[in-house]
Amino acid sequence: MANGLLRLLGLAASAVLAAVPAAAADKVTFGTNWKAQAEHGGYYQAAVDGTYAKYGLDVTIRQGGPNVNHPQLLAAGKLDFNMGGNMFAAFNYLTNKVPMVTVAAAFQKDPQVLMVHPGSPYQSLADLKGATLLIGQGGRVSFWQWLKRAYGFSDDQIKPYTFNPAPFIANKDWAQQGYVTSEPFAVEREGGFSPRVFLLADNGYASYSTTVETSWKLVNENPDLVQRFVDATAIGWVNYLYGNPAAANAMIRKDNPDISDDQIAYSIAKMKQYGIVDSGDTLAKGVNAMSDERWQSFYRFAVEAGLYAADLPLERGYTLRFVNKGVGLDRKRELGGK
Repeated sequence: MANGLLRLLGLAASAVLAAVPAAAADKVTFGTNWKAQAEHGGYYQAAVDGTYAKYGLDVTIRQGGPNVNHPQLLAAGKLDFNMGGNMFAAFNYLTNKVPMVTVAAAFQKDPQVLMVHPGSPYQSLADLKGATLLIGQGGRVSFWQWLKRAYGFSDDQIKPYTFNPAPFIANKDWAQQGYVTSEPFAVEREGGFSPRVFLLADNGYASYSTTVETSWKLVNENPDLVQRFVDATAIGWVNYLYGNPAAANAMIRKDNPDISDDQIAYSIAKMKQYGIVDSGDTLAKGVNAMSDERWQSFYRFAVEAGLYAADLPLERGYTLRFVNKGVGLDRKRELGGK
């Protein structure tokens, strides 16, 4: 009788537990800096392989594009997190007294390159002083300022870059800006040759790229959510680069049907080859790593170049609170990553 009663009580308790719903995942909206592509792969991977869900997050990835202003939507509270382009974005928030903060840096190296024809006489970045360079408007207010200061380039070298490779392909003595993961592929496809590329990050350009931005309000009111998003994203990147990215790539193609499998494969290969995501500090501290020294050094350059005031409260532009914890290193070893 006693055993039967215990069994009945056990069944009743199980029924009660089964009727209690699991805690709802926190809904998060993340805005990217362009249409879906392999350069966003870590976020898509974490979404599709259950990593975000494991961390109690229900993440909606909102694509960027030519007519989308995600920084404005972040500032307005319409996004929880945003993908920043580079460290200048944090300085811009500070200049305009917008209380946003960079909490992680997915790209240790900015993918920005200058590329030349394979038969050109330009053998180094320094050789391009005086050459005709195709540079877009966004580049003129960011990496171009560094090129002028570091290599003595001048504004009279510039011709406008309209994101069409045809002028560069047609002019063998010109150089063009691009991402190492993208524009060289377009030139190979349309021009039939592989350009020689100079990665600015390997020549002294120290900006982080593809950063994660959020509001100080969220950091102060819900730091646990911020930590979970940063950690899950780090693991997403590890799984994307060293595991099987097929499901994430399918999700990328669904969001951006214009992107090809060949382009995605090219971008992944170049991110690995050049250590765009995983190099330097990340090897010991995990993906998304940042350092005070690098932030302070790049800010000094920006001030010395006359781009920003010398009295910006830099400590309000970024925080190391959520990074440098080694998240994902064990998973990377499991996958055979070096």
